[in-house]
Amino acid sequence: MSKVTGDMTIGEVVRMHPDASRVLMSFGMGCISCPGAQMETVEQGAMVHGIDPEEMIEALNNLFNE
Repeated sequence: MSKVTGDMTIGEVVRMHPDASRVLMSFGMGCISCPGAQMETVEQGAMVHGIDPEEMIEALNNLFNE
């Protein structure tokens, strides 16, 4: 079951799991604590950073399924 979706904000995902920050940063998303992360969705953040949103969402969901 997927817990993370592209329309969730980065801030929501970080609050959901203590290691979500590590996964996001492994994709080059170093701005997870910036104010924009509270309004920017996972999909938007991935696209701005040139990251495949589906790949990042899959990695986040794998974290939740560990």
